[in-house]
Amino acid sequence: MATPNRVGQINGEIQRILSALLPKIKDPRVSGMVSVVRVDTTGDLSLCRVYVSSMGDQKELQKGLKSAAGYLRRELGRALSLRHVPELEFIADGSIREGVRILNLLHSIEEKPPGPAAGAPGEP
Repeated sequence: MATPNRVGQINGEIQRILSALLPKIKDPRVSGMVSVVRVDTTGDLSLCRVYVSSMGDQKELQKGLKSAAGYLRRELGRALSLRHVPELEFIADGSIREGVRILNLLHSIEEKPPGPAAGAPGEP
């Protein structure tokens, strides 16, 4: 069993490597801006949950990543010096979409001209 510090280091390496590999996937379902938000690996390094976020269709993205999991796992094995490369499980994370939604709300508040305040002094 790996120590928590080692698992944290492995998570960071997996996130860095997968972030570099995602743009190289030729599957049209994995296109556009795809981000690896977080990586959680089990203590025995048998399973790695990869949280991904995209502006496109999350379900199609997950299907595309699931079909490319073998390629990604093989490339991880080449880059990492682990005895066993963990299985990859991709989980949709809506953080990019939520961030854009909040940004649009903030911009819509800025664009509205200030109106007269109700109950302002000097009004009857």
